[in-house]
Amino acid sequence: MKQRIGVYVCHCGGNISDYVDVKQVVEQSKLDGEVVLAKDLMFTCSDSGQNEMIDDIKENNLDAIVVASCSPKLHLHTFRNVAVRAGLNPYNYVQVNIREQCSWAHSDKKAEATVKGIGLVHAGVKRVANSQALEKIKVDVQKSVVVLGAGISGMQAAISLAKMGNQVFLVEKDYFIGGRVAQAGEIFISHQNGKDIITKLYNEIKKYKNITLFTGATLNKQTGSLGNFDVEIKIKPRYIKKEHWHDDFTQVMRDCPVTIPCGFDYGLTKKKAVFTKYEGAIPNVPVVDKKAIKNEKAFLKKYSHIIDIDQKPEYINLKAGAILVATGFDPYTPHHEEYGWGDDPSVITLPKFKRLLEQSKDRLVYKHRPIHRIAFIYCVGSRQTNGTNRYCSRFCCTATIHTSVQLHKKFDNMKAYHLYRDIRTYGKQEVIYEESCRLGDIYLQYDEDEPPVVKNCKSGTVVSVRDKLTNNEQLELEVDLVVLVTGMVAREDRHSIADKLKIPLGSDRFFNEIHPKLRPVETVINGVFIGGTCQGPKSISSSVQSALSAAAKINALLKKGAIELEPIVAKVDRSACVWCDKCTEVCEFDAILKVEFNGKEVAEINESVCKGCGVCAPVCPENAIEITNFTDKEIEGMIDGFMAKIETDENAAADKPEEEAKAPTIMKEFPPQWYKILESIAEEPKSIPQIVAEVKMPDEKVTWDVMTMNKYGILEPAGLDDMDEYYLYKAKNTGI
Repeated sequence: MKQRIGVYVCHCGGNISDYVDVKQVVEQSKLDGEVVLAKDLMFTCSDSGQNEMIDDIKENNLDAIVVASCSPKLHLHTFRNVAVRAGLNPYNYVQVNIREQCSWAHSDKKAEATVKGIGLVHAGVKRVANSQALEKIKVDVQKSVVVLGAGISGMQAAISLAKMGNQVFLVEKDYFIGGRVAQAGEIFISHQNGKDIITKLYNEIKKYKNITLFTGATLNKQTGSLGNFDVEIKIKPRYIKKEHWHDDFTQVMRDCPVTIPCGFDYGLTKKKAVFTKYEGAIPNVPVVDKKAIKNEKAFLKKYSHIIDIDQKPEYINLKAGAILVATGFDPYTPHHEEYGWGDDPSVITLPKFKRLLEQSKDRLVYKHRPIHRIAFIYCVGSRQTNGTNRYCSRFCCTATIHTSVQLHKKFDNMKAYHLYRDIRTYGKQEVIYEESCRLGDIYLQYDEDEPPVVKNCKSGTVVSVRDKLTNNEQLELEVDLVVLVTGMVAREDRHSIADKLKIPLGSDRFFNEIHPKLRPVETVINGVFIGGTCQGPKSISSSVQSALSAAAKINALLKKGAIELEPIVAKVDRSACVWCDKCTEVCEFDAILKVEFNGKEVAEINESVCKGCGVCAPVCPENAIEITNFTDKEIEGMIDGFMAKIETDENAAADKPEEEAKAPTIMKEFPPQWYKILESIAEEPKSIPQIVAEVKMPDEKVTWDVMTMNKYGILEPAGLDDMDEYYLYKAKNTGI
């Protein structure tokens, strides 16, 4: 138990001290027997505040500290580093939140806020008194990565990781690489063809001997943890004997008697049952549709030296230090009769129309009917206020308008109507919208509550829409084709991957990152990262950027050879454990193992997997599990400390004269730059540009500091300058 504890109470400028009597908090904390030093600081997080704490720890031989300030989310690591610099174990430090949880929450009741603040500090003292010195968990790592998905994001990430010296296993579910980009045709803004991009990336991949590509492969199971994942992949057979993979299959494919719908073209064309995805698909090894061809005995006998429909799946085990999920998305499939889908043969989706446009040469024909008038209906399956897909898919507007422009350039006498809710061609993509307008496209805006209606009449297909741009006039458009602009949805296999990797899905059903801004490519499972559209709708450039970001994060981990993990994990008292299996039932991370100990079965924690969530501890009937840094003694101590009787003048704040209550904060110390600012205006009031010129600091920094000093009554406005352009500022009486 710690006997020499230091307590530091922060004013936070005035965020805390304006509502909590920090002097009383300090005095009350001194009543705890374990506390040998207690003081208040204006800014504990400032350099001067940190240095003062370091000196105190060394001079007073403190064995633990409590900092009562803002949220640990802001400065937990700041004060842990203070402890380390002073020679103190960082886990013998506790941060008490008396700002968000006290002063801000009870700004209307200052006396009560002070009492609560005292209680919170007492709780922190009792907790840190029972704290233990902990050491980081060190894990050796494999310098190899499994990348799931060989679309454009996965391929770019694999190349980046290989360049940085990592062994990369690139695993693609399909028999051919490229994902959705290979189907995209010409891509805006670069005007490159999607197939050409994939070919270029594949040629780049072939340059690296440390990239191994698996196609027709899926994640079968995964065990282990960050640095040492054991990944088993299942490789589906192609039903082509491997010794013939480099042969010319032109004659084989020509002789195949069976044709099947081509999924790559969304059923617009047929392909042989011995096929490649498209001409030039990679790898250039065909696949046999076993189900379609199994009864063609003569064909199978003729090519028995090449085709083997009895091939079985192959299982391969891989060792990896990290896993990157870049499995992409699925296009939204409309519900039956949604805008005529499945009922009217003239209604198709945008991805299918793009394939139709790319295949059409002299004229545009769909189901034997010439096409001249097209209606694009936007936001189908996206931005559903009352549906499941409430998000914007982000790429649809640009993709649709670019497709319309391609339509005009390829065929004459085309009429395109764009029925939209909002056009979101952001940034440089606005130029394609302007080009579309110049080509004569007509844009009609509808309200979500009154969506367009598609009717199949005797004369053809009619789209009825109430246009907001013409004062809600009801319009009827006779068209030859209706194109539903569908967005992105999470892949169907997401649950299988999520279950095997233990990564969560968000409310949008895509894989979920820890924080969209601070940790945008990391998951709650250490060592498992996400990139590209598997975590949400993105453009191609944004997808590649997120995958490269994940690659950089992975390399930063693996290049060290060993990593350190937080030691806040579950611990098992083996003498008390009777292996009832209740803890493993509730552990979402498979961090609990069954082992033999002194002739009995007990639970053991895999520390590199455990997240320290604590869900196992309360279900243990023998109370054999505790969470380090949150032990029973620490938690019970916090309760005792908070419930202890507090004798203080609760009316002190209320009894202060109004003038005293409104008096400016008496500052014990300033951040160093504040002194420079005060010196610059000592002789006469100055504007912010004048202060910047004198103190030689960045203007944005001076602006922020001046505004903060003004807020807390250290500076005050002194009128406008002679040109009436800037406020002048002068020092206020701060008591210094």
